[in-house]
Amino acid sequence: MKLDPSFIWTAFVKLLSAIPVTLEITFVSVLCGLVIGSITALARIYRIPVLAQLSSGYVTFIRGTPMLTHLLLIYFSLPMLVDGLSSQFGLGWSSARIPMIAFALVSFSITAGAYMSEVVRSGLLAVDRGQMEAALSVGMSTPQALRRIVFPQAFAASLPNLSNSLIGMLHGSTLAFTVSVVDLNAKAQIVASTNWKFFEAYVAAALIFWGLTLLIERATSFIERKINVYNRGGVA
Repeated sequence: MKLDPSFIWTAFVKLLSAIPVTLEITFVSVLCGLVIGSITALARIYRIPVLAQLSSGYVTFIRGTPMLTHLLLIYFSLPMLVDGLSSQFGLGWSSARIPMIAFALVSFSITAGAYMSEVVRSGLLAVDRGQMEAALSVGMSTPQALRRIVFPQAFAASLPNLSNSLIGMLHGSTLAFTVSVVDLNAKAQIVASTNWKFFEAYVAAALIFWGLTLLIERATSFIERKINVYNRGGVA
């Protein structure tokens, strides 16, 4: 087998069309996971009856099982649920109309939620409890204190872990090919199948993933600098 450098560039150009799908899976999953993670983290921190136990069980189960397993469970269970509800209530829905990317988005959001829960919880616990007490003492409600005082500081403390989670989900998005979603990794396999130059195609995919990872790291560094300027009393 001989390396064909020119095909790396050819594959690179062809793979660009799959970047939006990969980014959609990554960012939608992380954003939804952040919402799920925030709710479960608050339930655990404030020990809300029932919700705290459910949240702990959810986090433990998801973190203790592979991401691919979550995807396959959603892929096989969601159609049964949709068809069952449709039949029960006469809704006229059909699981055949569900786009394949929806399975990946639901599954990865659930997965991201468990990991984000720990990220958010660690960030919230890093904020001094006196901050909340001070906010409540000046008449703020608990939701107001969380939104205005605690969450901004928790975000700053959690930013490195949030960045790692985003990068991890970017790389984990390659599993979407399992349910026939054409992301970067799947596109590389399709491009290479025409002439069996799989090595060159995957090198091109690796370069794109590396570039996207560098962009996330640079964006995180920029946000951290802005936050540090603000914390020192400067002007962002």
